[in-house]
Amino acid sequence: MRDLNDLFAFAKVVQHGGFSAAARALHVTKSSLSKRVARLEECYGVRLIERSTRSLRITPVGRAVHEQCETMVAAAEAAAVVAAEASALPRGTVRVACPPGLLSNIMTPMLSGFMAAYPEVRLALAVSNRRVDLVEEGFDVAIRVRERLDTDQDLVVQQLGVSRRILVAQPAHLLRRAPVCAVTDLPNGPLLAGRDEVIDERWTLWREDGEEAFVDFIPRLAFSDLQVLLEATLGGAGIALLPKIHAREALATGRLVHILPAWRAPDSIVHMVFTSRRRMAPATRAFVEYAAKELRPKLSADEGQVCF
Repeated sequence: MRDLNDLFAFAKVVQHGGFSAAARALHVTKSSLSKRVARLEECYGVRLIERSTRSLRITPVGRAVHEQCETMVAAAEAAAVVAAEASALPRGTVRVACPPGLLSNIMTPMLSGFMAAYPEVRLALAVSNRRVDLVEEGFDVAIRVRERLDTDQDLVVQQLGVSRRILVAQPAHLLRRAPVCAVTDLPNGPLLAGRDEVIDERWTLWREDGEEAFVDFIPRLAFSDLQVLLEATLGGAGIALLPKIHAREALATGRLVHILPAWRAPDSIVHMVFTSRRRMAPATRAFVEYAAKELRPKLSADEGQVCF
């Protein structure tokens, strides 16, 4: 098999329009390139380049050979990029946007583990319910919770799991209010809402059989931080519609009970978005892969959980 370095040398001579320019670009001597091209011509038994003291001309055969060389060089350079990216140590800063509801018992443990695994990576975490623009605002990754996946063609979407919201209350609170036996009973006592203002609120609830119901009310407490909402519910302030994963521990210990278990809010899809997998910085790639591995098991629908 012909020495591929000879083909590479010939391709670069053609690309740069001469031996001298190619030698400067490759940081080698002009004579070494000339020897490689001469050896290639001898092997093939044809003249690839017509030389003179003032110029050179690529022969028709040389043009045909060069077309094949271009494919080889492009593949070799692509392979070098892949290898360099794979072997590069993740370092630098990764900017991540995340909604506040995922922080307390989902994101925080994952972030600690990631930083321990990648000590050269710095994380800048922006916590907001606002939909950030990754390109305009310079974010590397955004984690979103929506009823539908993002459809922006400029973004890569990676689904992580499902957030299911259920109705929960403190047992002692339920003893102090009118019985809650149906959806229509919910407004007969204080309800808590995950928003920033005390204004008219509507909960949309579904049953597994497809029935839909609406609960219209003015919340007794409105707060967009799910951890604060959980603490208020544990304190007996009212009934709340909370993500199942946030209420899991309190349900297991009996500090909260799952009321009207046949009803739940529409599921939300938890997903990551980023601009491109190609030429992704090693630090960003490490975060995306680590987050997917750690968060997916926690964000399943968790149908097997026993609720009260």
